[in-house]
Amino acid sequence: MPIRSANGRINERMTVVDSLFLFFSVALVLSAVMVIVSPHAVVSALYLTLVFIFTAGLYILLQAFFLAVLQILVYAGAIMVLFLFVIMLLDRRAPCRWWSRNLPALVGGPMVGLTFGVAVWATLKRTTWPEVAPETLFRGDLAQVMTPVFTRFLLPVEITGLLLLAATIGVVVLTRKEGQP
Repeated sequence: MPIRSANGRINERMTVVDSLFLFFSVALVLSAVMVIVSPHAVVSALYLTLVFIFTAGLYILLQAFFLAVLQILVYAGAIMVLFLFVIMLLDRRAPCRWWSRNLPALVGGPMVGLTFGVAVWATLKRTTWPEVAPETLFRGDLAQVMTPVFTRFLLPVEITGLLLLAATIGVVVLTRKEGQP
């Protein structure tokens, strides 16, 4: 990003924030690709953990520290433990190589991605962005995140909690062997 110095010249050097953004972005995209390409489910889940961690790094660069902590605790912590538990519960030993002998997926995947990218680019090009007053900007602090959760979205949060509890009980019942308490 060009930076204007005190004497009016434009400085083309990258700042530390620019470098960190570039690092987190490239690492996030590479980890996301490895989630899809990796033949082993456990390795894919570990790459997904890296995706969550690099996303938290981008939140930190946006100064949304609370969202970064939530990203690490909820997604990289709790959700990934659940994913790994289910993957190991399924106990699939053979690696899944979906790309071998799957020509429609190899050709169609990039085509769909390219079509989606062109659609997003065209939409962003035609969009006029309204000016936002500084006091209405999202800061990512605790009060701004949790107030809607405990007011407008309390019922969906409670229903989600009950569904997760039912899923956990179902997994425990399904994995229990005969004769064990």
